Amino acid sequence: MRGKQTVRDMILSMAVIGALVAGIYVFIPHNDSRTAEVNAVKTVDYRVELATARRAAPYPVAAPKGLPEGWRATSVSYKATKDGKGGAWHLGLLDPEQEYAALEQSDAPAKKFVQDVTLGAEKAAGKQVVGGTKWDRYKGEKYRALVREQEGVTTVLTGTAPYGRLAELAASLEAKKE
Repeated sequence: MRGKQTVRDMILSMAVIGALVAGIYVFIPHNDSRTAEVNAVKTVDYRVELATARRAAPYPVAAPKGLPEGWRATSVSYKATKDGKGGAWHLGLLDPEQEYAALEQSDAPAKKFVQDVTLGAEKAAGKQVVGGTKWDRYKGEKYRALVREQEGVTTVLTGTAPYGRLAELAASLEAKKE
């Protein structure tokens, strides 16, 4: 008789615990929407890093100025080369539709730099004209990009954002050296 009570008691205990867990799940608020994911990405202030990059880089460092409402910076970095005579500037953003766009600049050899920051995208047909300036289009499995090579610096706008949003970012760029 004692063995039967133990099994019965264990089953009753598990039923009580299961009901308690189900009640907690039902009554505790949770949000599985994309909005929760978007809000999880923190916005960063990039002014200090931008000022540092503009002092350290041997080229005019670009940054957006006057982007429309809804754009927000999510990551920023400037990495100087080992000899301190060059470097790479990165500013990651989310556009108003929560697509990723990044501004990448470097004085490193253009071909390897473009391949690295676009995750292997290849040059595509056509050019994107923004404010009278022609940008090369690149398309890859993950990212698309607009690329502009100038003497001493390569600027890449890349990410999951469509070309129109990348062009909007390009139109807002202001390059300066401090």
